[in-house]
Amino acid sequence: MGNRGMEDLIPLVNKLQDAFSSIGQACNLDLPQIAVVGGQSAGKSSVLENFVGRDFLPRGSGIVTRRPLVLQLISANAEWAEFLHCKGKKFTDFDEVRQEIEGETDRVTGANKGISPVPINLRVYSPHVLNLTLIDLPGITKVPVGDQPADIEQQIRDMIMQFISRESCLILAVTPANTDLANSDALKLAKDVDPQGLRTIGVITKLDLMDEGTDARDVLENKLLPLRRGYIGVVNRSQKDIDGKKDIKAALDAERKFFLTHPAYRHMAEKMGTPRLQQVLNQQLTNHIRDTLPAFRSKLQAQLLALDKEAEEYRGYRPDDPSRKTKQLLQMVQQFSVDFEKRIEGSGDQVDTVELSGGAKINRVFHERFPFELVKMECDEKEMRREISYAIKNIHGIRTGLFTPDMAFEAIVKKQVVKLKEPCIKCVDMVIQELINTVRQCSNKLECFPRLREETERIVTSHIRDRESRAKDQVLLLIDLQLSYINTNHEDFIGFANAQQRSSQTNKSQSSAGNQVIRKGWLTINNISIMKGGAKEYWFVLTAESLSWFKDDEEKEKKYMLPLDNLKLRDVEKGFMSSKHVFAIFNTEQRNVYKDLRQIELACDTQEDVDSWKASFLRAGVYPEKDQHENEDTMSSGDTVSMDPQLERQVETIRNLVDSYIGIVNKSIRDLMPKTIMHLMINNTKDFIHSELLAYLYSAGDQGSLMEESAEQAQRRDEMLRMYHALKEALVIIGDISTTTVSTPVPPPVDDTWIVKDSSPPPASRPPTATTAPPIRPPAVRGPTPGPPPPLNLSPAFGAPPVPSRPGPPSAYTGDANPAMPLIPSRPARVPPALPPGIPSRRPPAAPNRPTIIRPSEPSLLD
Repeated sequence: MGNRGMEDLIPLVNKLQDAFSSIGQACNLDLPQIAVVGGQSAGKSSVLENFVGRDFLPRGSGIVTRRPLVLQLISANAEWAEFLHCKGKKFTDFDEVRQEIEGETDRVTGANKGISPVPINLRVYSPHVLNLTLIDLPGITKVPVGDQPADIEQQIRDMIMQFISRESCLILAVTPANTDLANSDALKLAKDVDPQGLRTIGVITKLDLMDEGTDARDVLENKLLPLRRGYIGVVNRSQKDIDGKKDIKAALDAERKFFLTHPAYRHMAEKMGTPRLQQVLNQQLTNHIRDTLPAFRSKLQAQLLALDKEAEEYRGYRPDDPSRKTKQLLQMVQQFSVDFEKRIEGSGDQVDTVELSGGAKINRVFHERFPFELVKMECDEKEMRREISYAIKNIHGIRTGLFTPDMAFEAIVKKQVVKLKEPCIKCVDMVIQELINTVRQCSNKLECFPRLREETERIVTSHIRDRESRAKDQVLLLIDLQLSYINTNHEDFIGFANAQQRSSQTNKSQSSAGNQVIRKGWLTINNISIMKGGAKEYWFVLTAESLSWFKDDEEKEKKYMLPLDNLKLRDVEKGFMSSKHVFAIFNTEQRNVYKDLRQIELACDTQEDVDSWKASFLRAGVYPEKDQHENEDTMSSGDTVSMDPQLERQVETIRNLVDSYIGIVNKSIRDLMPKTIMHLMINNTKDFIHSELLAYLYSAGDQGSLMEESAEQAQRRDEMLRMYHALKEALVIIGDISTTTVSTPVPPPVDDTWIVKDSSPPPASRPPTATTAPPIRPPAVRGPTPGPPPPLNLSPAFGAPPVPSRPGPPSAYTGDANPAMPLIPSRPARVPPALPPGIPSRRPPAAPNRPTIIRPSEPSLLD
């Protein structure tokens, strides 16, 4: 196989895979993807095939790779391939893999050189590979051919950038040796996404195809155009070799022979070739694994710590142990009792931040919903006066009364008190519903034992329903107590003598309290036309006399103030596309309420907000509209009532007396209802759960059946114990891997600004030249401060034997005269300030027919 350079990592990664798979987790090491980037026919696909050790990629001239190929290598015992678009079909013949790639490419892009960013996903299972992801990308092109669009270059660049922009992607910038390296699009793209050069490796291909007399030695020695991780030269198979079925092993042997025998590369043959490239990637992967392991160790240790307490509880666990079942039953019932009490009392450790529940919702029922139901009972003023008038006349009968009758007051009061029964019963129902919801929420912790949960819910709910009838009887008894005796000697009752004076005082107090704010809050006006901005949210302020709305809650910019005279409330159906709940305000005299609107539709987020706002409007004297037939009956009967001045005074007096006494009754009922429900329902249920629930559970059935685990709980316990032990094992394995892997430091930065420059540096080849000779080291003499020597204008008449191509230490200078070429820093030589004309240096210059790059650090044969 052709990827033996990476086989050292296979056992290491397999250990990690086993460690994580044993706890049911994926080995999220996120090993880097390897993407090959370069121009068309640069040899990218051949580099990938060398990693796999198989011929499976399409070959040819022009653009061959027309869709990204995401190649996942997976270590396995056998060798086969499968495509994501052909799930379940295994390919053991890699020629068929090539044909399938070609067919799938043509299916999406057509057969006429079209491209597509949709990747082909291929998995190769083999015992000779690492779990890596290799990406074969289309070559960068300049001119569209066939069906390719005009912006083919930009499309391919965008496609490449999607892959190489990821931090976990190693970039192999592939450049053919027979082209100008300074114009390498692959290096420029790599520089854009990896300016530090931490994940870019230069790959020089086609070294065997360079013109005679030229070589890429300076590039491969990282002198000409340096990269932080340097360059690696490879020699791929030619098309003739591929057509002749030359296998990859023979190609690697030929590559090795090429580097050992070539005079320009034989001194660095050990640093060249596909095995060396694989070795570099191997080390890169090893470094990545070592960098990733500390985070994994911390994560596993945190999971182990979280499971430690639960694992200690289950260690030595025996599901059929009677003592364990008894102990667990006691613990479950006790926990249920504690949770129920915490939810009611509001001291729970699990706080619901989404909606009200438990005691908070019951509190809202007591102090918002129940008072709202009482306020809704307040009848219309005209209807009340008409009832009082009828009562006075019916009591007097045929006689004309001189005094205001007490019986009329008592009859009206009793009729109003009877109306309290309905809201009181409704209050009990709402509290019961919330108690049952609380029981269900608390029983969620018993889901491990379905039978126990079912019995607990049934017993407690039955008890609550039993207490319901007693609570309702007690509430009705409170109303009957109020009806049994009308206490006109109550300290808060105004009395008959003060009724008239109270009436005038009430009118004054109402006028003085007109500016008292009843409620503030955000509401949406729902029926503003779209031409005027559509539905809009405003800050509303409701007082006893008016409804105002402002732009925001700072109340600086008032939009409108609407008087409450002749206003009523009306329910509005929620719109088909609207999620808000709506009610409306309208004028009973058919006048416009706001601008050209006969009614204003106000929207809230929830129905509870709507009810709360309606209660506030009721306190301000804005009542819901009645049915049409009730209005007609009221108008027809009201027209027949004729009242003399004496009767009007009597009606006004009784009206004030009734209002005063009903206020006393409402105050008493609002105070007694929460106390009655708390005593008979809530506190009693808490005591029942705490004292009697366990006894009812014992009498309900066999303890063994009650404490029978659900299948999900048994599976969860087994998985937890297995994960606990596997986590400990995984930590040991990771500790071993940390000590057996060795990482190498990242190479130091180099001057790679040449990649983004517009000016083109010299090509990668070394053509012969007859221009200025390279600078050489002059003799050490005394002179001014050392510095780089100036160019010497020496006569070419002084010849010198050729310098051997023996490798030597890096030189401080290169032989090209172009100043844009980056230089490898080294110790400067001391030079004299100048040489007299016509006197040559002690070392003659190089012969004019030699290549331009000469290493002055190598000793000359003439020294």
